[in-house]
Amino acid sequence: MGFTGAGGAVLGVMLVVCGVLGASRSDDDERRAKSRAEVEAREIAFAQSMADRDLEAFGAFISPEAIFFGGNLPTRGRDAIVKHWTSFFEGDAAPFSWHPDVVEVLDSGGLALTSGPVRDPSGEIVGRFNSIWRKDADGVWRVVFDKGS
Repeated sequence: MGFTGAGGAVLGVMLVVCGVLGASRSDDDERRAKSRAEVEAREIAFAQSMADRDLEAFGAFISPEAIFFGGNLPTRGRDAIVKHWTSFFEGDAAPFSWHPDVVEVLDSGGLALTSGPVRDPSGEIVGRFNSIWRKDADGVWRVVFDKGS
């Protein structure tokens, strides 16, 4: 069945536009899913640095200009954050662990939120973390804000 006349031309254009929009939406969904997977993997690896007792690896996940909150007081900058967190890396066992159950990325692809439960060594939930990640110019996701509750 061919498209003839003005009505057929309009219908043909509409089908092409719908196909392009559908492909674009599919591409956006795939891009968002890929970004979410990247951020989730980074968050899990960040938490693993605590379990592994690897303070140096922990620091590599943090932006040089990050702000972490302990209560309402901010700690500014990677070096100060690592120094503040050093006590959490002492001893053989981690004092807590975390795992994301929420990962969302802005449509622009540059910022993401991770959130999830914080557990004590027995596995009991003792809080919730909330982290904002930024994809830096080198293509690596790093934490820029972190606040537990």
